[in-house]
Amino acid sequence: MKRSGNPGAEATNSSVAGPDCCGGLGNIDFRQADFCVMTRLLGYVDPLDPSFVAAVVTITFNPLYWNVVARWEHKTRKLSRAFGSPYLACYSLSVTILLLNFLRSHCFTQAMLSQPRMESLDTPAAYSLGLTLLGLGVVLVLSSFFALGFTGTFLGDYFGILKEARVTVFPFNILDNPMYWGSTANYLGWAIISPAPAGAVGSEARQPHGPAPDGAGGPHLHSGPPIRRALHR
Repeated sequence: MKRSGNPGAEATNSSVAGPDCCGGLGNIDFRQADFCVMTRLLGYVDPLDPSFVAAVVTITFNPLYWNVVARWEHKTRKLSRAFGSPYLACYSLSVTILLLNFLRSHCFTQAMLSQPRMESLDTPAAYSLGLTLLGLGVVLVLSSFFALGFTGTFLGDYFGILKEARVTVFPFNILDNPMYWGSTANYLGWAIISPAPAGAVGSEARQPHGPAPDGAGGPHLHSGPPIRRALHR
């Protein structure tokens, strides 16, 4: 017999517990999965190309950097004390984030230029789709930046710089993470215009963490202080 986490729940027998939805992952036969599309895309990616490696490193390092620094500052306030002001400390961190963004965008561009190109994407329709995604991404990123403000975008709440009320204006009234989605749309549109499938891989890899590719938007951390998650909904 085992008891659920709810103190008022009745004890239930584990042997009669309901089955997982769809039988659970254990019932999936991965041998029947069709990986031909993924295999075809990976055929256009050269993982040993130095520019591709550099792009992957910057895409991975950047969010790790500002996650670690922001959480360290939130716990210790050492940056605020070192700069004599939480605003100066926040501005200093934002400068390093912007520089890393420019480096990441440069590495991404070089990877697009050096990777194999997919002829099926080299069409007017694909080019128009890429431009549409870029336009949508720019709108989401810039509108998020103006809604949050400079310190709100660049982790000001981790420095104790809080907003007076929750941000509910566009685009936060239609999306939970508009800067994430805008940044992903920018990189995906960029990759389609190239057209290099390696860019699509990079854009999907970076979506859960980073700031905007044009350097205007800032990072939006996961599992941050409750005030940040409330303000950005």
